Amino acid sequence: MSKKRPGGESLPSAPSTATSPSPDHEVPAATPAPDPKRWWALAVIALAQLMVILDGTVVNIALPSAQRALGMSDADRQWVITAYTLAFGGLLLLGGRIADLVGRKRTFVIGLAGFAAASALGGAATGPGMLFGARALQGAFAAVLAPSALSLLATTFTDPKERARAFGVYGALAGGGSAVGLIVGGLLTEYLNWRWSLYVNVPIALAALLGAPAFLRDRSGRRSGHLDVPGALLGCGGLVALVYGFSEAEPRGWSSPSVLTPLVAGVALLAAFVWWQSRAASPLLPLRIVRDRVRAGSLATMGLATIGMFGVFLFLTYYLQVVLGYPPVRTGLAFVPISAGIVIGATQIAARLLPRTAPRTLMSSGMVLAAAGMVLLSSLTVHAQYVTHVLPALLLLGLGMGLTFMPVYATATAGVPAQDAGVASAVLNTVQQMGASLGTVLLNTIATSATGRYLHSHVRGPDADGATLDQGMVHGFSVAYRCSAGVLLLAALVAGLTVRPSKDPS
Repeated sequence: MSKKRPGGESLPSAPSTATSPSPDHEVPAATPAPDPKRWWALAVIALAQLMVILDGTVVNIALPSAQRALGMSDADRQWVITAYTLAFGGLLLLGGRIADLVGRKRTFVIGLAGFAAASALGGAATGPGMLFGARALQGAFAAVLAPSALSLLATTFTDPKERARAFGVYGALAGGGSAVGLIVGGLLTEYLNWRWSLYVNVPIALAALLGAPAFLRDRSGRRSGHLDVPGALLGCGGLVALVYGFSEAEPRGWSSPSVLTPLVAGVALLAAFVWWQSRAASPLLPLRIVRDRVRAGSLATMGLATIGMFGVFLFLTYYLQVVLGYPPVRTGLAFVPISAGIVIGATQIAARLLPRTAPRTLMSSGMVLAAAGMVLLSSLTVHAQYVTHVLPALLLLGLGMGLTFMPVYATATAGVPAQDAGVASAVLNTVQQMGASLGTVLLNTIATSATGRYLHSHVRGPDADGATLDQGMVHGFSVAYRCSAGVLLLAALVAGLTVRPSKDPS
């Protein structure tokens, strides 16, 4: 029976906790004894999660140096980022189902080893093609590693209070890893060289590999079954097409055939994927996972949150470096408050409140706080001061992300049968990755268009001076921040309306 809150709402239960029978959930026969090494397992999983998340941004600050060293063109440099996101976002569902069929601990170890090898290959790159290939390999192994890590966490922690603490740590890393990546990237680029932004993954992966055999225990529900090959082709093809279309929208424009064709193809392939999943004997994504209203609402909240949040790192990096003239290390350190806010919000506030507070309350409150931070950022000028203008916004954003991501991770993975834990985790990671890709493209397009309109109306001669260019850039960022605030408020509304567990009939 679910626990009751004042007001009659029931708390979401962990996967191994007894729940009321429903068509979408299997009822475990008994609650297994807690793993005595579970906190060491959390440390291993956290290391892997940190490595995957920070790798999405650690290369960003090092990219100009890598471009100069390898002779990359401006048109090709985007593939350092896009090769990773294409492979990662497109293969996540396949990676999650492989984890369920082969075993999550085994795929976790394979993902770690492969990610380390691909990182070493990228760090030793002698040309652009070698670096692009290594980044694609990183994304492919991350697609195996990320869902197995989250599903191991979901099946290791079964006590509600311990589960909240564990997901608090995971949520803090998921939200703060991008900011940590900017800090690490700045330090490595300025004091070593760009290659260390890739080499840094090797010791992290080795540390996790040493701990995995000793501390991880795989509670797999099923090792039998067959891989849904048609579903894998349709689902992965659709996601790759969408991510590719999003990535090409910024340099080519939304009306370009190179953008519209993959976007239309992606939607068509995903529609065919859904149709096939309702008929396949062993579906890649059992539709019962996403039919649950609470889980669907959590996934939608995560998608909207990442769409609204991801632009802050891109725009604020340019604002600090180009407008305020910060060097790479100072730019990275400027993001420390948002990381601190995420850690506090996830581990000290959300993790303590979740066992007795409705998840939707935490999610909605977090998104409102983050929206307030975005509104503050929209008022920045070319002469703004970091302490009085940027710092308060980053603290609000960090607290809001921590309050939101932690209950989303815990709620979206609750009540999933053990044999589907990997693919359920992959769905959540896919939503996050797709939201980040879509958010970056949409917000960057909005900012660029607003900057162009500003310069068109303010520049009288053939060329604009530096001050006008800076003002135009900041104006574009401000418009994008206001759009981000609107998306985050929509996420708060979605969480409040959909993440409402059914009342226990008893």
